[in-house]
Amino acid sequence: LQASNRFVEEFDEIHSLLDWSRLEGLFCDIHSRVRGERAWPPLMMFKALLLQSWHNLSDPGLEKALARDLLFRRFVGMSLDQGVPDHSTIWRFRNLLEKNGLLAVAMSEINSQLAEQSLIIKQGEVSIIDASVIEAKNARPRKNAQGENTQDREADYNVKQASDGKRKTTYGFKAHTNVDEDGFVKAVRLTAGHVHDSTQFEGLLTGNEREAYADSAYKSAKHSKLLKRKKIKECIHHRAYRNTPLSEAQIRQNRYYSSIRSRVEHVFGILKLHYGLRKARYQGIVRNQARVTLISMAYNLKRALSIHRECYDDR
Repeated sequence: LQASNRFVEEFDEIHSLLDWSRLEGLFCDIHSRVRGERAWPPLMMFKALLLQSWHNLSDPGLEKALARDLLFRRFVGMSLDQGVPDHSTIWRFRNLLEKNGLLAVAMSEINSQLAEQSLIIKQGEVSIIDASVIEAKNARPRKNAQGENTQDREADYNVKQASDGKRKTTYGFKAHTNVDEDGFVKAVRLTAGHVHDSTQFEGLLTGNEREAYADSAYKSAKHSKLLKRKKIKECIHHRAYRNTPLSEAQIRQNRYYSSIRSRVEHVFGILKLHYGLRKARYQGIVRNQARVTLISMAYNLKRALSIHRECYDDR
């Protein structure tokens, strides 16, 4: 009973963080068919996708949860005698949002509303950019009955040196991410695992940041010129070269950058541990991009609730 009351309170607090009518307005034209079966309300479906991210559910798992969980029904606004969308409907709706570019728009709207409440700080904002590897759904090179390789064709191999010095190879994707110093996700892009981190740097910048932090993989003359042109302070780790070791000043500066940059590693840890982002759930970049974006929105709302509670407790 205590757990149930806690979830009711949490869902209600999250619900009160946003003006959902503004999000509903983004989805108003998504169902343009005049004939055919009546579609499920887009806002109801979007809220269901947030629940799916918070609880790390598959599409069939979300269908079952909506059918039996009263708290899920309460959050999405579904009456007790109402049926639920089946897993194929959930699948199609999520793909439709991604196809129409509405997930990125919805994430921007949510972040804007949180910024209006000073939960996300926009003035003098900081961008911390990094990438994390996500294993593909079908990562092993197996063959089906027709003798075809079942690996995800849009994924690729990523080779990385682990903390123990050993080379670790993963077949999958990379989530290139920009977070702020409070741990809110501002932008996320999914690529195949072999794509170098630095290629996504410019596209992840918001253009409003005061400082940009990243590890030495992003260090280049091109990025230095870019940040200078945009009047963004460069806080990218210095890189040592053969016969050119780092100076003491550079080592101290790298330590300071690491203390700020560690925030993005913390975010990746949460997303992988609690949101299932260690492994892709679907085939292909587009479908997994949709999942990563939804997870980022769901995480931002939980992060905002945590900060909101801290501010409330301090009063």
